[in-house]
Amino acid sequence: METTGQARTVKKYKKGNITAAFGTDLFAQGFTSIPNLLLKLYKQLGITDSEMMLIIQLFRFRTEEKNYFPTTPLLMAMLSGSEEQVAGDLENLINKQLIIITDFFDAERRLVLKGYDFEPLFEKLSEVWACARVKEHERIRKMLEKENNAAVNLYNSFEKEFGRPLSPMEVEQINLWSGKLNPHMVLEALRKAVLMGKHNFKYIDSILLEWEKNNLQSPGEVAEYDRRFKDKRSGAKKSSRGQENKKSMFQSLYRS
Repeated sequence: METTGQARTVKKYKKGNITAAFGTDLFAQGFTSIPNLLLKLYKQLGITDSEMMLIIQLFRFRTEEKNYFPTTPLLMAMLSGSEEQVAGDLENLINKQLIIITDFFDAERRLVLKGYDFEPLFEKLSEVWACARVKEHERIRKMLEKENNAAVNLYNSFEKEFGRPLSPMEVEQINLWSGKLNPHMVLEALRKAVLMGKHNFKYIDSILLEWEKNNLQSPGEVAEYDRRFKDKRSGAKKSSRGQENKKSMFQSLYRS
């Protein structure tokens, strides 16, 4: 180890070992911690990209150099903008009441220095965060409410078609179906089963399994799938479009 001056300690490296030297210096220089929420939401605070970079440099000056009040030339040396832009960004942040200049005191209440204070920034950030959380909770509430309404509609539809209340096992089976497929698909399977006179869950399950196997995601896709099947059969043998032939087609498609 070699020591130069009073506080700086350096280490000899093998000739050409620049990667190791860089890695050591990378950690020796330290890191500036920036809250991810600030990076994600700064635009919602009305902060521009150049203003955000300025805030990051203000954080770095405070944490690394213990400089609470860096001058414009010091900041300009760390940023790509002109002196006018840096000064303008500082003024904008102050005018938007995102940062303020504050007196800092020691434990004995003696004035130590002036510096940039980020408390207003984090107060406004917390407000934006709170609003985002409220909106997210409302979105989830509406989604759950919609799902619950869809489930109730399913139960009512089954009870109406079956002409009786559902058993707990039947309610659980409907929940399993609607958990894998869109509730509209479950209703469509019920409709087809009723059309065939098959008022039983086993037949409905066979319909849904057929749709799942063929990756059918909507009633429209089901209609197209049935049409192609019908056209295929018509090519081999012509048939009327009466109700009995329709039942025959469904029986071929969905066997109990």
